[in-house]
Amino acid sequence: MPISVDYVVVGAGSAGCVLANRLSQGGKKRVLVLEAGQRDNWIWFHIPVGYLFAIGNPRADWLFKTEPEAGLDGRALDYPRGKVIGGSSAINAMIYMRGQAQDYDAWRDSGLPGWGWNDVLPYFLVHENHVAPTTQFHRSGGEWSVDFPRMRWQILDAVQDAAAQIGIPKVDDFNTGDNFGASYFQVNQRGGRRWSTARGFLKPALRRPNLELKTGAQVRRILIESGRAVGVEYQTREGVKTVRAGEVILAAGAIGSPHILQLSGVGPHELLKTNGIDTKVDLKGVGANLQDHLQLRPIFKVSGTKTLNVEYRNYFKRFMMVARYAALRTGPMTMAPSQLGIFARSSDAYDRPNIQFHVQPLSLGKFGEAMHTFPAITVSVCNLRPSSRGTVQIKGSDPTLPPRIAPHYLSTEEDRQVAVDSIKLARRLMKQAALARFKPEEFLPGADIRDDVGLSQAAAKIGTTIFHPVGTAKMGPDDDPFAVVDSRLRVRGVQGLRVVDASVMPSITSGNTNSPTVMIAEKGAEMILADSR
Repeated sequence: MPISVDYVVVGAGSAGCVLANRLSQGGKKRVLVLEAGQRDNWIWFHIPVGYLFAIGNPRADWLFKTEPEAGLDGRALDYPRGKVIGGSSAINAMIYMRGQAQDYDAWRDSGLPGWGWNDVLPYFLVHENHVAPTTQFHRSGGEWSVDFPRMRWQILDAVQDAAAQIGIPKVDDFNTGDNFGASYFQVNQRGGRRWSTARGFLKPALRRPNLELKTGAQVRRILIESGRAVGVEYQTREGVKTVRAGEVILAAGAIGSPHILQLSGVGPHELLKTNGIDTKVDLKGVGANLQDHLQLRPIFKVSGTKTLNVEYRNYFKRFMMVARYAALRTGPMTMAPSQLGIFARSSDAYDRPNIQFHVQPLSLGKFGEAMHTFPAITVSVCNLRPSSRGTVQIKGSDPTLPPRIAPHYLSTEEDRQVAVDSIKLARRLMKQAALARFKPEEFLPGADIRDDVGLSQAAAKIGTTIFHPVGTAKMGPDDDPFAVVDSRLRVRGVQGLRVVDASVMPSITSGNTNSPTVMIAEKGAEMILADSR
């Protein structure tokens, strides 16, 4: 006999861990969380530089790939997504970023009451545990730990000075609603260790008798009867099992959630028919509206200063890095993939920052490859609000088949122009007097590429994901034909079913997307509990 619970949460990732904690509070509701991955009992999930070992490792990563992308010179990209409790918060860059006030006000103004900046800020604050003193923008005592980086680099300090020389001010905090400026990133760490949502929200709640976590449980489909979601079917080592629930909550992320919806017969009718799946609800927005931040990674050789490229190749210095981390929890092993952030406008066509630099005191071809042998920095820059839209689609009725992921990067003229202007701004930044003593020399895309056509082609060759997919089950008002969920995150046409994760974002936030996803889960949990009363 299938077991029965009040809520089944599909996915113990960034959103699912928050939902598990909040929905099980008070002990009145029985909550089951199904996670396809395993526990985070591996050292590299907890040491900040562990992302280098986790990304691309089947123990931690779904190992998705995109389709060949026309806008990226026909390249298919690795598309990392966390496959472990904590989800992508267990393998990501740890950068704490809320985005801009206008992002959320645009959601509200599109017909989504309750999603403006002033509406969502309390949900960021309620779970925050910030090391800084309490202000109107920060608080302590919550589950989501936020710290300042535990080391600085001379070369990054100089880049920050260079930004000031081109009119981008030094700031202390990117998280007040206006992130224009240059600063070191705040990070989701505590005491020099990664702080995932599993550590902050899920593990403390697992002591509750009304909360159960099943790992190694991959959901195959949602059970829908007479227009209502009544449970899920999932695969374990022991075979296929079912669970019935009062409400089903998808928190499998911007790739997993639309994939499961489509496998369950909720999605575009023609797509479902082509793949042999009976349509329960024809929702053409399921798997559409995929947005991501495409990063361009200009690399500049430097001299006369430390970078991780050279430091890491010295075995004694590498040993000292480990010793420093073991003794003090400081040094390079505490580093997020990017340390210095710069938010700017790519051109005067934009009235607020539309690009974000992630500046790194290292360089490599791509994550998973060895660092270059010469001292260098990477001045990665991404378009914060791309106009290109992609898709996530099933490849068949077999739930073990990975979905077809087609982000359609650089498919609009606007995005191609932003890419060109972003490279130009990176070059202008590196030519400032503050950096002259380090003699920066462009390695990629190459100083010989000068005209816009050449720079656009270069962007296609060096562009890659920065791991921020959102939007594939978007929120929207009743008159939006692509809206999958309403403002209370309820799936249209199916009672007892919600999506609560990054896939519900109607438009991507202007910065790293993990903490906005945590906020969505916080707000979503409150809605779910309120609607159950």
